[in-house]
Amino acid sequence: MFNDRSTPLSLVRTRRSGRPKEMVGPGPDRAEILEIIAEAARVPDHGKLSPWRLLVVDDRDAFAALLRDALRAEDPDAKPGAYEMADGFARQAPVLVVVLSAPVSNHKVPVWEQELSAGALCMNLLTTAHAHGYVAGWLTGWPAYSQTVARALSGAGEQHRVAGFIYVGQPSLPLQERPRPDLARIVGRWPSAA
Repeated sequence: MFNDRSTPLSLVRTRRSGRPKEMVGPGPDRAEILEIIAEAARVPDHGKLSPWRLLVVDDRDAFAALLRDALRAEDPDAKPGAYEMADGFARQAPVLVVVLSAPVSNHKVPVWEQELSAGALCMNLLTTAHAHGYVAGWLTGWPAYSQTVARALSGAGEQHRVAGFIYVGQPSLPLQERPRPDLARIVGRWPSAA
């Protein structure tokens, strides 16, 4: 299903994002998702600040209710289909990990670097899940930019930002290769040749 993952390069070469709505069980159990998180948290983190927080969403009904409440508060004219999509967003894939960007302000390490660390953590979660034999997908969408959602997930008066919703499970359909960037278009030399 995933080809050979026995070497670091083959692991990177065979990783594909999965569509959370197409993921099925089994997903990692509680112990394994904590192992995946511990391995994924080995990201660049200047100042050893751990400028991120992770939440494993155990109660999908409560998460769906949060998304419905946020939608109602932020888009009073939302149509019924938007509520159905929010409910689906909350319930897809066997495991959901929310990565919150939680930069330490007024620190010598710039906030931008701390935010990049949260993005690196999201990517590491995808790769580490793949190394464990799962497929993962990183979504954002309106819930990632909702202040209502961010406040509820941050807790204790904090105001973190959602870096990503990481879904983990098994693919119900074969994963599709997508076109990759043309290196001639995205890689240059500096200084450029005259």
